[in-house]
Parts: sequence; structure tokens; C-alpha cells
Amino acid sequence: MTEFFANLGSFWEVVRHPLGAAACLAGGLLSIISAIGVLRFPDFYTRLHAASVTDTSAAALVLIGMALMAPGWLVLVKLLCIFIFLFLTSPAAAHALVNAAHVAGLQPRIGPVGVADPEDHV
Repeated sequence: MTEFFANLGSFWEVVRHPLGAAACLAGGLLSIISAIGVLRFPDFYTRLHAASVTDTSAAALVLIGMALMAPGWLVLVKLLCIFIFLFLTSPAAAHALVNAAHVAGLQPRIGPVGVADPEDHV
């Protein structure tokens, strides 16, 4: 049984770097998809939605990839702190931006909020 755990440890050392690289690559691709969404969507609200959701997911994947490739526990703790900070602040910042835009009167491209037919409000 101890031989199995010894082999498992050496197997993990071989596999963790490719897994970390794959997670970082997936996070980078998700960031590119986010940028395309920001460029393609028509108004502020949909652009911010594309940016905030995929940006948080992309950052999580990149941080997980870096954690898999981390050389020691100190780096792992720092990455965990960054991960917690991003997951607490990114959705709150997106909500604050949308709330400020809504309070300032910025309407979605489809028309004012609460009006069933955009052509009725002129």
C-alpha cells in the first residue's frame, strides 16, 4: 500500500504542470471570449455582463492553473488570497457599475425598462 502512495505522489508531480498549463490556457481563451463579447454586444449592460461573468471565470481558471504549478505553500496562500479578493470584489464592482448606470438613466438599447413595446416610448 505504501508503494501505491509513493507512486501516486510521483504521478502527481508529473501531471500537475500540464493540468495547470491547461487551466491557464482555458482561462486565457475565456478572456479572449470575454473581449469579443465586449466588442460585439450592443449596449452597456450586455457588455458589462459579458465582461464580468467571463472575467471572473477566466481569473479563477488562471489562478487554479497557477496554483497547480505553484512551487510552495507560500505562493499557494498568496494565490488563494487573490482568488478570494477577486470573487468578493468583481461581482460587487459590476453591480455598482450597473446600479450607477441605471440611476443615471442609461437605458438598454432595446428600450426603457418597464415599457412593453419600445416603439411606444418616444
